Amino acid sequence: MTICVDATTLRDDMVRLRRNLHADPEVGLHLPRTQEKVLAALDGLPLEISTGDRLSSVTAVLRGGRPGPAVLLRADMDGLPLPERTGLDFASRTDGAMHACGHDLHTTMLVGAARLLAARRTSLDGDVVFMFQPGEEGCDGAGAMLAEGVLDAAGRPPVAAYALHVFTTGFDHGVFAARGGATMAATSDLDVRVVGAGGHGSAPYRAKDPVPAACEMVTALQTMVSRVSDPFDPVVITVGSFHAGVRRNVIPEAARFEATVRTFSAAAQNRIKDASVTLLRSIATAHGLRAEVEFTPRYPVTVNDADETAFVESTVQEEFGAHRFRPLPHPLTGGEDFSRVLEKVPGSLVMLGATPPGANPAAVANNHSSHVVFDEAVLPDGAALHASLAVRRLAAEPTGSLA
Repeated sequence: MTICVDATTLRDDMVRLRRNLHADPEVGLHLPRTQEKVLAALDGLPLEISTGDRLSSVTAVLRGGRPGPAVLLRADMDGLPLPERTGLDFASRTDGAMHACGHDLHTTMLVGAARLLAARRTSLDGDVVFMFQPGEEGCDGAGAMLAEGVLDAAGRPPVAAYALHVFTTGFDHGVFAARGGATMAATSDLDVRVVGAGGHGSAPYRAKDPVPAACEMVTALQTMVSRVSDPFDPVVITVGSFHAGVRRNVIPEAARFEATVRTFSAAAQNRIKDASVTLLRSIATAHGLRAEVEFTPRYPVTVNDADETAFVESTVQEEFGAHRFRPLPHPLTGGEDFSRVLEKVPGSLVMLGATPPGANPAAVANNHSSHVVFDEAVLPDGAALHASLAVRRLAAEPTGSLA
């Protein structure tokens, strides 16, 4: 049977694992229960398994029956600090935590791929590294796994690396999408504390009120973006947290806000860093205040290798049909720490539409929403694509051809 047909026989097991993971989400780098579930799902397969020292990662190596290169397949495992409001029978049992970005599907797909490839081990032309990663959501779990040697797990660096990401909006159901070049944004943190002098709300002239200045800063940042950044090298700044004061009639001593900055080039990141720091400090000075500004780069731009992405396209078309692949027309403004891997290894991050049946992908709840629901029907296809990419890429390496 083909990989795609074999994957459908795993559907029930995959649904059970995905729901088990979904009901018990963990956040950050330390996911002991998730790690335990993954290890149990891999038990009995001919894998060389190791776990992380500083995080709850799982690295598994499948040795092929014939000598050859190594290929890496990655899945992120962590949830988000959100309360779940989906009403699903298998909704999160952990207060304030939810699998709202589909990482439970990613993990399940990679387990399915491990089973599919283990059944074909003797015919593999090389080795496969399965990278089960915690801490994608802002904790740089990929960076931690790189530091602990995931790229050396097979005894030599992989020649290619692939990852899948499900979405409920922006992609037709069951359609894979990718693009060569910049695919997801670099992320940076902007943390600002505006310091003045507190006082009574009835006499603001006797205080130095940081609140109006901080509000001015928030709106000024948006104007700045359009005035200092190239529209063909876009920048997004969103202020997601703003805090000041404790009572309506008390002028606080300080106000603070936090923003996320998304860029698609090092030049744009450096330009927006310099411009935002200068702007915020200047506004504070104009109000007789002081601004403490920290601009911290986090994840780099996720850059897909053009050849590897063309290889993904041909694999999808041959395994699933030409209608199942769409070129991604432009980068996404989300960030991804798989970018760390792609800085070291040529590869591709592939998107997969997982809109619930009957839902409008333009109107349904999006990733990171407390109401988001993903369609489990994509699980076998995700597992099959992982496995197909590994089989075909290992076979292609000796000839140097990805066609």
